Amino acid sequence: MKKKVSLKDIAQEAGVSVALVSYVLTNKEEKARVGQEMAKKIRKIARKLNYQPNHIARSLKSGRSDTIGLIVADISNPFFGHVARTIEDEAKKNNYTVIVGSSDENMDKSGDLINVLLNRQVDGLIVIPTEGSEAQIRQLQDRNVPFVLIDRFFPDIATSSISIDNYAASHDAVSHLIRSGRKRIGMIAYKTNMHHIAERRRGFSEALTDNGLTTAGLLKLARYSHIKEDIRTAIDQLMGAKKPADALFFATNSLAIEGLRYIIELGIKVPEQLAVVSFDESEAFDLFHAPVTFIRQPILEMGKAAVRVLLEHIRDGERPAEEVCIDTELVIRRSSAAQ
Repeated sequence: MKKKVSLKDIAQEAGVSVALVSYVLTNKEEKARVGQEMAKKIRKIARKLNYQPNHIARSLKSGRSDTIGLIVADISNPFFGHVARTIEDEAKKNNYTVIVGSSDENMDKSGDLINVLLNRQVDGLIVIPTEGSEAQIRQLQDRNVPFVLIDRFFPDIATSSISIDNYAASHDAVSHLIRSGRKRIGMIAYKTNMHHIAERRRGFSEALTDNGLTTAGLLKLARYSHIKEDIRTAIDQLMGAKKPADALFFATNSLAIEGLRYIIELGIKVPEQLAVVSFDESEAFDLFHAPVTFIRQPILEMGKAAVRVLLEHIRDGERPAEEVCIDTELVIRRSSAAQ
């Protein structure tokens, strides 16, 4: 069996100390004041000898694994996929590897993933929590596990979180529809008690009441596990009413995409008969004959903030919770044009 290449082998060929090689291969050459040419030479030798770092030995020595656990709600949703990619890129800049798991909006699966990741000795967690997972979050606090919640949080639990103002974003989107001349604005949201969706619903309702418009019968809820049939029922009710809806606000991009499929099937003209706005964006919105107006979430800024805050908690276990709220942007396109 071929002998595994060690730091000592690289040091001997480079003519430097083992410590200096270690600094370079852990990206700490600036701290050790290693010249750029020497660092380049050491990395070239390491590649030539096919050096593979012993992460287990390193973590035993340092007490850290240089890995972060990330739990997203649904990796098949492009929004969460973009969040994961952003976090991976930002973590890499800080010499951390990310292990990603998807809870599929299932509380039990979320709990299993937390246990698996902690058993893998991750240094901390970034979590998009599922409905009903409050006990899991409190358990992380009790165990002094460094973690940050992103996109969603529980207002009754004091934790570090990265989020947006869902209420203000929804209020702004519905107000835009009202300014475009729409009077009967419906909303389709997930049937959930999660705070971020509740705030989107609140922003919708208050924008209508603030402008003297009715909310009666205009908010429809869809179950995550029955999205297709529930959206069809909701649109049938909104468009089949005595006074049909003239605008639709979807609480997420997944709801919007499913809704747009049915709107096309029904032959409803957008924006002539029905204006459409979605929370979150999707590449599919560009393919619709009337490009869809959407609320853009600051994914890049959210991912960077999540990694920054988590690493600060990893370095300082006594650091107080930090709540970060980042502004959204309403991207106005043809689907919400004035009548």
